[in-house]
Amino acid sequence: MEFRDAILLLHPAIAVLVVFPLIGVIVNRALQVRQRRLQTLAIGKSKIPATVGQEHTQLGRWLTGAVVSIVLIAFAYDIFGNILDNQLWIKAPFQVVFIGLLFVAAIASLYLLYQAKQKNWRAIFATLTGIALVVLGCQDGIYRKTDQWYTSHYYYGLTSALLMILSLSILPEIYKDKTNRWRKVHITISAFALLLFIGQGITGTRALLEVPLTWQERYINMLYEQKCDIKSCTIQPLSLPKN
Repeated sequence: MEFRDAILLLHPAIAVLVVFPLIGVIVNRALQVRQRRLQTLAIGKSKIPATVGQEHTQLGRWLTGAVVSIVLIAFAYDIFGNILDNQLWIKAPFQVVFIGLLFVAAIASLYLLYQAKQKNWRAIFATLTGIALVVLGCQDGIYRKTDQWYTSHYYYGLTSALLMILSLSILPEIYKDKTNRWRKVHITISAFALLLFIGQGITGTRALLEVPLTWQERYINMLYEQKCDIKSCTIQPLSLPKN
């Protein structure tokens, strides 16, 4: 396995080891927070400790960072792989610099979003982070499967990252709003994001089967060129390109 293949596996490895365990704990804490609130309203007290709310909030902040990070890792693998394959640093150096600045902007904006206290600044940094992710996702080399967007791992991942950024930006408003309007928005966002995460688990497994390792890539490309995915065909050993 080449170094490039190891980087390819970094994205699903972080998802399995960090993101999905976090999601499980966050959902558990969210259910406990709701149960505690209902018990408090009904009988004035609850055996569930008050700390579950703080844990839910802190874990949610970690989840946003983890999700955005693995999206950036996936984008970096595809984009810089395309740059290396096509020697874009020679053909289009300005584009390469621009892409590098976009990665820096996405990371810096997310960091500043974590630090921002005022609502306006949180809105600005959340917007900048989202724009950077969307523009990066539009670059050449990204494995998008736009023709099958409804089952695309890329669209599920990008949408869930944007929802996590939005959820992080409105977090302080949830505790300030006495009408529970922002809490309902947060619940809606979280429920939709959970469905997307489930979809990511399914589509991510498929993507691992579809994205070839480095030594397989040229042969897989030949199969697609001859449309072997929709009809029966055979690639003869003699027709394979030489090293």
